[in-house]
Order: sequence, then C-alpha cells, then structure tokens
Amino acid sequence: MKQLWLTAKLDIVESLHARWFLIYSLVFGGIVALLFLFGLTESRVLGFIGLSRLLVTYIQLTMAILPIFVLITTVRSVAGDREAGVYEYLLSLPISLAAWFWGKILGRYLVIFLPVFGAMGLAVVIALVQGIDVPWGIFCYYTALLAVMAACFLGIGMLISALARSTDMAQGAAFLVWLTFLLFLDLILLGVMIQGKISPELAVTLALANPLQVFRTAALAMFDPQLIVLGPSAYVILDLFGALGYKVFALAYPALLGLGAAFTGFLLFRRGDLP
Repeated sequence: MKQLWLTAKLDIVESLHARWFLIYSLVFGGIVALLFLFGLTESRVLGFIGLSRLLVTYIQLTMAILPIFVLITTVRSVAGDREAGVYEYLLSLPISLAAWFWGKILGRYLVIFLPVFGAMGLAVVIALVQGIDVPWGIFCYYTALLAVMAACFLGIGMLISALARSTDMAQGAAFLVWLTFLLFLDLILLGVMIQGKISPELAVTLALANPLQVFRTAALAMFDPQLIVLGPSAYVILDLFGALGYKVFALAYPALLGLGAAFTGFLLFRRGDLP
C-alpha cells in the first residue's frame, strides 16, 4: 500500500505541473462561470429553474469534453513511460508492477475527477451566496455520475495505453474509440434499425453498451423520468429497468466496464515486454 500511495502521489505531482491540467481545470471552471454569467440559473426548461437548469447543462457539456480529455491524457501514461525509458529504472527499484500500475490509476483519477467536482462545488457555493435553492438530490446523483464517467474512461485509457507501443499510436487509438462512441449514439442506431429492420430491443441494447449513451440517458432521466425526448426507445428502457433501475444501471455498468478495462490492461502490462 505504501508503494501504491507513493506512486499515486508522484503521478499527482507530475500532473499538477503539466499544462494539460491547467487547461483542464480552466475549462470546467470557465464553463460554470460562463453559465452563471449568461444567467442560465434564471431560465426555465421543462419546469427546471435555478441551479437545476445549470447542472443539467453542465453535465451535458461535461459528457462531450471529459471523455476525450481523460482518454488523450491517460493513454500517454504507460506508452509515454515506455518511450521515455522509465521501465528500466522501474525494474531496478523495490516497487511491484501492481503498485506502480494501480498507483498511477489512483493518482490520475484524483487529478481528473477533482477539478470536475470542484466546478460543481463552485456552482453550489455561488448559488448559496445568491440565495438560489440547491437541488441536493440532483447534485449528488450528477456527482456520482461524473465520478463513474471518469473511472470508466480512465480504465479504457489505461487499457489502450497498455496495448499501444508508442504514444502516437495510443493517442490515435484513443481518438478512434471516442469517435466510435460518438457515432453510435441515437441517430446512427435509429438509421441502422430502420434500414436493417432489426428489433427495437436489439437497437436499444447496442445503444446501452455505449457508456456515452448511458451517461446521456441517465442525465436526461433526472429531469425527464419518462424519457419522452428519446421517443419509442424510452418504452424499451423503462420496461427493462424501470426509472430507478436505470439510474442504478447507469452507475454500475460504466464502473464495471472501466474496472474491467483497467484490470485487462494490468494483465497485458504485467505479461508484456516492459523495456
């Protein structure tokens, strides 16, 4: 455990001195500031007003930004150390491969999640100062959703990083994975279903295999429990899970996916040719 925490601390220190972390923090802090500046808390959508409206918009923007940030920065971790010759020093130190790998994951997760959570916390503080009601239920669920989203794409990024033999290949693969997730959202699957005449259940199952789609639908479910905006596919989702069941699924599935990807990456990393 000591080796794991030391590795995590080292990764945190390195990340805090990196330019990407500064940009990453400014992006999410800037989003909250701009949403308040443009008076989004005073607008109303589907009966939601105040901080609820801001949080809905914030998490929709985060779903577009967070995955690609996490993937691109994470894939440089293992692949970048391999190119820099860090493994030659690693093998000579009294530290296990498991402590190094999972320590990097722990440190990177804290660095990734805290700025996102900090931006939401900033929104709550500003709302309390301005006398705006805070929807604590939505805030807590969205916080859990963002935590799971970060863990999911962090695990996928570590798997890609363990597979790739160079930083360029790792970044290219990460962008391809992100693009694939974007392509297989509702509109693409709807076209496939219409042309191929496949069953709605199969189309929805394919959609829910996409973590981005799961996050998007769970965010919508907080202010649209009947998922009216999704059309007929909402009936399939609600029949399979129910409103509460789907919210639980939206937290459990991406977490297991990220953990499984990270564990697979560790096995490949441990069995691979480190130097």
